[in-house]
Amino acid sequence: MKNLLSAVLIFFVAGTAFTEARIDITSAIDWNTMQIKADVSLDLASAGIRLPSGRTQAEFLLSAGYSDLIRSSILNIQADSSSTIGELIERGEITLSDAGVIAANAAIVPPAYSSDLQRMFSSYTITLSGISSVLSVNTRAVPVPRTLTPVSTAQYTGIIIIAANELPVYGHKTEALPVPCLFPKIWDSGMNLIYERRMLEARNKAMVHYFPLKSIFQNNPSALSPELRDIVGDKPLRIFAKGVFGINPSDLIIDSDDAMLIISSDENRRLLSQGKVAFILSDSVLHLSY
Repeated sequence: MKNLLSAVLIFFVAGTAFTEARIDITSAIDWNTMQIKADVSLDLASAGIRLPSGRTQAEFLLSAGYSDLIRSSILNIQADSSSTIGELIERGEITLSDAGVIAANAAIVPPAYSSDLQRMFSSYTITLSGISSVLSVNTRAVPVPRTLTPVSTAQYTGIIIIAANELPVYGHKTEALPVPCLFPKIWDSGMNLIYERRMLEARNKAMVHYFPLKSIFQNNPSALSPELRDIVGDKPLRIFAKGVFGINPSDLIIDSDDAMLIISSDENRRLLSQGKVAFILSDSVLHLSY
């Protein structure tokens, strides 16, 4: 079941003295589909709106309410293993206007009335890959690391890292379920950085896609779901994560031998720079509240 974030905005309607307009929003983030979905509704009576003459005003209030309320959901998205989008703004790494651009880029279902004509409602969908592209606009691409001692390796079509169970937290005597973020890193067991967001060449796509465990146990020759196969192809390298790293446990640690299979050839390094990477996580962390 998706976790929902509920909020209410109360503000004054222009031209209507001391009338409070009630706007409700429910939003959910789904890392599997890489989307934030928000449903917004306006109580027409609370805004003093009468139909049909008040439709334009109702649509304006509904849109304004969405813009104000969705911002908190966006600011609370985990950007990387140490920071939310809101914390990036506090540090000046991105601006509040960037969050406004993210909200404005939503796909919109046109407003409609409830069956009893008491409310107007609309739906919005924001893609997480679109958020990634906004936050990556000022970053320069850097090469995926190479090795001076390459090993013999097959040519793969993608990379799957399986991390659906609790894993040791680097530097701590605890375990934790890996959780999603926009820009996760991949480290080897010697804590050498293998993959980070600046290595992604395309700025209009997610650097990692997230899938539940069932996606690798399908009844077909590749055992992969169609959605996962679209990302990693039919012959991916399958790796079991060895641990997690970060204040937020979203960075994965893989064995150094597995890392060598990736960085020992141009073709396999290109899988990282092209974002042909999937993390298999627990269902329980793929739908989060914000």
